[in-house]
Amino acid sequence: MSVVIIRSGSWVYAGEVAMPVDIVGLPYDFWYELARVDEQLEPDETAQALGDEGLLYYARFRHAGETVERTWPDSAGYDTIDAAMRDAEARVVSRIVWR
Repeated sequence: MSVVIIRSGSWVYAGEVAMPVDIVGLPYDFWYELARVDEQLEPDETAQALGDEGLLYYARFRHAGETVERTWPDSAGYDTIDAAMRDAEARVVSRIVWR
């Protein structure tokens, strides 16, 4: 199953270089699953609840635009697209233009 990009955009680095960013939706808690596979979960740790659409939304910078089967997000998971977009916007020095 390929990664589905929910929103994509770009921001300008150093006043001249357009850098990509996107928001992806995953049907699981990426960071919880990573810890589970690595046997790093705390005794009472549980996965984050999915949003109303059955997804958690993550911002990606390093792997923005990739639609391969597996991905590596750059943010925590959020239960809404808007929350993930706000996280992405807080991480950059210029305005993100979302498409």
